[in-house]
Amino acid sequence: MTDVSSQVEREQSNTLARGPFQKFLRTIGPGFITGASDDDPSGIGTYSQAGAQLGFNIGWTMVMAFPLMAAIQEISARIGRTTGKGISGNLVKYYSVPLLYFIVILLFIANVINIGADLSAMADALNLLVGGPSSVYVVAFALVSVTAIVFLHYSRYVTILKWTTLSLFAYVIAMFLAKVSWTDALSGLVVPRVQWNGTFMAHRSGLPC
Repeated sequence: MTDVSSQVEREQSNTLARGPFQKFLRTIGPGFITGASDDDPSGIGTYSQAGAQLGFNIGWTMVMAFPLMAAIQEISARIGRTTGKGISGNLVKYYSVPLLYFIVILLFIANVINIGADLSAMADALNLLVGGPSSVYVVAFALVSVTAIVFLHYSRYVTILKWTTLSLFAYVIAMFLAKVSWTDALSGLVVPRVQWNGTFMAHRSGLPC
């Protein structure tokens, strides 16, 4: 078991549970935060654009993609839990070093691009609320994130992240306030509709798969 996993379990066991909700928070581990973090700003921007341009016509792809995403997440979690190592630690045991470097470089590039998109999306959202220069907001969000990671104690940072996941309930609230046509939404889930154009294909490649 990794040092991080041991630390998390010690913190969970030392947390005083005063009620059902506190007990629930005590049992939540890094996996909960990791799952919530997948709803990142760049992803929200992609989903919003897909919905605005295609409506419910792309909903059926979610039904097909979900089992694949769940399987990959489960496999990855079990590999990490069993070996106590990440992608690079497992690759280096069974594959050549050049392949390891190639995979790590690709992962690094993808993460850098994704982080940049996240910062830009958060800056644009703040710009819509209060105005001002988005470039300054990008730098500010980056500094706040790095400062929290470097200077906050791990247990304190995890607690903050757990509470911020509650913001995801805004999706549920927005869904009911938006006066969704549930008939059209259900039809979009069960009736495949493919549009052979660049807009559909671009959003299909950008959505989870």
